[in-house]
Amino acid sequence: MSKKVAVILSGCGVYDGAEIHESVITLLRLDQRGAEVQCFAPNVPQLHVVDHYSGDEMNETRNVLVESARIARGQIKDVKLLHIAEFDALIMPGGFGVAKNLSDFATNGAGCTVQPDVLAACKAFVDAGKPVGLMCIAPALATKIFGAGVVCTIGSDHDTAATLTQMGAEHHECDVSEIIEDSQRKLVTTPAYMLAQSIAEAASGINKLVDRVLELAHH
Repeated sequence: MSKKVAVILSGCGVYDGAEIHESVITLLRLDQRGAEVQCFAPNVPQLHVVDHYSGDEMNETRNVLVESARIARGQIKDVKLLHIAEFDALIMPGGFGVAKNLSDFATNGAGCTVQPDVLAACKAFVDAGKPVGLMCIAPALATKIFGAGVVCTIGSDHDTAATLTQMGAEHHECDVSEIIEDSQRKLVTTPAYMLAQSIAEAASGINKLVDRVLELAHH
């Protein structure tokens, strides 16, 4: 039986959406491992739009679901339509979209809230005892999803780690090629582009995260 995995995206592009390399590596690894995948995103406006060439903010509005559809080649659903019974695991790639569109971590830090549809979907996996994988900045949402005491990593960025600790997480420093697992909560995290200097470095940890999440889905 192939495992069915939900992947939640946050737009398209590292500065205002999902990190494209992380998303594609995740989808590639899941496919290589024979998993069935469905992508989801919230049907909400992006916080803002960033010109990825100049780095400047652009005077336009975009929709998170519509932009995420670029990565998913159109095969994506509103996260409101995520039915927990249909899936064995959840994975969330990083990118600033996680901190800007799936939550307001970018603007409110430790006092952040998670977009309600995304939070409901994530909590459903926790309540069902199904594994979750969070990469890059996505572990910033871990305490909101799992509660205080959750073990996770964003790598070794001390300011971000301090904010996670302030939120109630137990932060473990981690190399780009490694994963941190909270076995009690079935949460797997890896730094990805919080540390990666190349796409191959990012893949080294992401592949381990995907493999481990799939292993946990068997238990």
